[in-house]
Amino acid sequence: MLVAVGHVQLAAPPGAEGALRSYYAEALGMTEVPRPPVLAARGGCWFEAGPVRLHLGIDPAFQPAKKAHPGLQVRGIESYATRIAAAGAPVTWDDNLPGHLRFYSADPVGNRLEFLEPVRRSGRGG
Repeated sequence: MLVAVGHVQLAAPPGAEGALRSYYAEALGMTEVPRPPVLAARGGCWFEAGPVRLHLGIDPAFQPAKKAHPGLQVRGIESYATRIAAAGAPVTWDDNLPGHLRFYSADPVGNRLEFLEPVRRSGRGG
């Protein structure tokens, strides 16, 4: 029986760790967590924020995910979008999911990310 998603893995090209840290830790406000030494030797980074865990693994044949993406639920989506845009990342709003405010962004290596917040009955999020 499935009970939770343990983590979501995204790929990145070799040498991208610095840019990934800037985006995931600084722009998104996630915390980088240490990896077991045998995995750390492969490169990449792991991040978490509350129950959300994202692993960025190094893939020498990296191609950014343009359609596949994690959907990350946030609180205060408008200020979060402002924070991400201020860090230089793209923010593209999308009104096609009823009952939610949402936007898409991309990390520094081009992976697509969705950010969403359920709309309260008053018509506004968070």
